[in-house]
Amino acid sequence: MIILGIHSGYHDAGACVFDDYRMRAAVSLERLTRRKTDGGRMPFEAIDECLRIAGIERRDVDAVMLGRAAFPWRYYRHFRGGRLIEGQIRELIGKGKHKSMERELIRAGRGDALKLFRPGRMLAELGLRGDAAVGFFNHHLAHALPCLFHTDWDDALLYTSDGGGDNVQYSHRIFRDGRLKTLYGGDECLLEPMRIDSLGLAYGYATQALGFRINRHEGKLTGLAAYGEASAYDQLAGHFSVDDAGQIRSDFADNPAMRRFMFDVAADIPREDMAASIQKLLEEFTLTSVRRLLARHGVRHLGLAGGVFANVSLNRRLAEETDIDEVFVYPAMTDQGLGAGGVLAFLLERDGMKAWLGQRHRLDHLYLGGDFGSGIDDVLGAEFKRVSTTPVETSAELLAANRIVAIFTTGMEYGPRALG
Repeated sequence: MIILGIHSGYHDAGACVFDDYRMRAAVSLERLTRRKTDGGRMPFEAIDECLRIAGIERRDVDAVMLGRAAFPWRYYRHFRGGRLIEGQIRELIGKGKHKSMERELIRAGRGDALKLFRPGRMLAELGLRGDAAVGFFNHHLAHALPCLFHTDWDDALLYTSDGGGDNVQYSHRIFRDGRLKTLYGGDECLLEPMRIDSLGLAYGYATQALGFRINRHEGKLTGLAAYGEASAYDQLAGHFSVDDAGQIRSDFADNPAMRRFMFDVAADIPREDMAASIQKLLEEFTLTSVRRLLARHGVRHLGLAGGVFANVSLNRRLAEETDIDEVFVYPAMTDQGLGAGGVLAFLLERDGMKAWLGQRHRLDHLYLGGDFGSGIDDVLGAEFKRVSTTPVETSAELLAANRIVAIFTTGMEYGPRALG
């Protein structure tokens, strides 16, 4: 069965193709448009590229799994009155808007996305069969499932953390005895009042306060933190807490209030100190939350996903300062990995947990994008030479000698780019 996974979020949009339980291709929109973390629309280019890489004809796609993200106005069926007229006019003049399915569901007070969606119109525009199955996946479940699927663990805490998705910023799940239990962060939260508790969003606001772009430059703060003192940590930490169940809370009235607070704090201290303070906040409260969940449930493995876990300093502390046997951070921990998680959710619902667990396998490579073959030789020319040795050891030697190094091998990698 050929399954297409699509994430059309406002950042990190992308697509992937599975042949049953094997991912054949995965491409983020940013790799094709050259706009970092590109999104906010259907990733048509990424869909086309995935099908090309996998060698799959559109008529062979059997199912499509979608996140509750941004879709063209014309894909919705529920607009009435002024919203309907406005949408029709915008479509006629070529200025049609994309609408968030998550927001539309909350506005409508219902959880079934297919009740608001026109799957036939989307399938037709993609050139897919009209009888292809269409479904929607939960954001944080899609983050969590790859952490379990690509391991061989018999127990685990699956912990996700990000700036928000499907009305929550975290999810906690326990896997034990062949069963997966959601403690927090499932679809039951979709229509509840949104909590203002995201450490990931707080980190993003701090990124903005220091003059950088949210959802793009958080890594700059991670590096900058090493040069500062966490002088504002107590001030930041005073607004957050972790309850006995391991859930992180804050006392901010809304996200704009959190943002204003981060800007006010950053205005009074060196930027290095602000970076160190928000980094410490992220590490200390996430570590406390994870430790409480591990102690409460007694599992020996930790799976991590969500954009927060692109933070390598946080991941190191979680690996070193928790009493567990193994930690696995999904390589596409950002929203780039949601399409794959959505397909895994489809397969879990289709086959049941026992069969799904029987298909688990560890990742053997991440080269799931396009392969340019020998094309690099044509671009670089004769003045560059190929170093045909072990790339890791050779790169280390060249870097130690103050040389510039680039590694070009097989297909484009799945997941966020390296910093170097």
